[in-house]
Amino acid sequence: MRPRISMITLGVADLEASVRFYEEGLGLPRRPSPPSVAFFPLAGAWLGLYGRDELAEDAGVPASGDGFRGVTLAHNLASREEVDALLAQAVAAGGTLVKPAQEVFWGGYSGYFADPDGHLWEVAHNPLFWVGPEDP
Repeated sequence: MRPRISMITLGVADLEASVRFYEEGLGLPRRPSPPSVAFFPLAGAWLGLYGRDELAEDAGVPASGDGFRGVTLAHNLASREEVDALLAQAVAAGGTLVKPAQEVFWGGYSGYFADPDGHLWEVAHNPLFWVGPEDP
């Protein structure tokens, strides 16, 4: 397997509300797509939004489940100030602040928000090395 992730698809309860959160609230550019799915290009990968029940059906698994899913998504930024700003933007857009940004054990600065469906996003600044597709 080649070391890359092409698409991250999140199963969502309300596609229209989730599209508003990511497109209008966080400012991600949306690509034209059928009305049952939404695609957002990221630097090196794609984010997809699809109905939770439909995504579970496509994977052949039950749609029930809640709590910690054992997965977080991360967005790394070039400064602590950018971390604080993005967390505030996510909350203003309808996300939930899960963990305020703070200095963390690995030497960086990070916090967490949850999108309207509870998907966890870590927003981080790592002064030790850049985690991203290109230098900030």
